[in-house]
Amino acid sequence: MDTATQEKVTFEKWDPAKYINTKERVIVFLEGALEENDPDFLLRTVNNIARSKGMSQIAKELGVSRKGLYKSLAPDGNPSFKTVFKLLDILGLRLKVEPKSA
Repeated sequence: MDTATQEKVTFEKWDPAKYINTKERVIVFLEGALEENDPDFLLRTVNNIARSKGMSQIAKELGVSRKGLYKSLAPDGNPSFKTVFKLLDILGLRLKVEPKSA
């Protein structure tokens, strides 16, 4: 193939927040993260869900600054249960406990 006629292919970093655009998808992403049993992965998922809804709006409803919300949901963040529960409430969700599969 002649290099002059080759098309340039570009890639965009995949951003899950772009695809969490319905309540059903929020639930699927969150349930999947909980099944991983990995607190860091769960935190990244909650971050993606919050970004999908708009960090400014979520921060306002939580009563925190946008910067503070980003900080608490960052990979090295450590949000309180209170923050996570409030965030889930804003999204119209709640956590559910069930026995582990054998």
